[in-house]
Amino acid sequence: MFCKSNSKKYKDLLPGIGMKAVVYGEKTLMTEFLLKCGSVLPPHEHIHEQTGYLVSGKILLTFEGETYEVNPGDSWNIPGGVIHSAEALEDSVAIEVFTPRREEYLE
Repeated sequence: MFCKSNSKKYKDLLPGIGMKAVVYGEKTLMTEFLLKCGSVLPPHEHIHEQTGYLVSGKILLTFEGETYEVNPGDSWNIPGGVIHSAEALEDSVAIEVFTPRREEYLE
């Protein structure tokens, strides 16, 4: 699958948090998240392993009992079934890959 960068629109997940499925295969899904300063992703968990990279901005990311200040170029991996949360300290852009792919994120 090939996807042009401007071919998909963002979905509002929560106030101040937008997401679009960038590209996906049978087992993985890559997403781009836009997080407005002050937006909060409350604690939650899911079966999906989640690997991410912060493109721009600054966020606080909490998982496995630790809170990390995430800056551009930092990355993370959250195993499935682990409670995690995030708060945007600045307007931010993050790329995340989920496996298995998150069907609910597909259009």
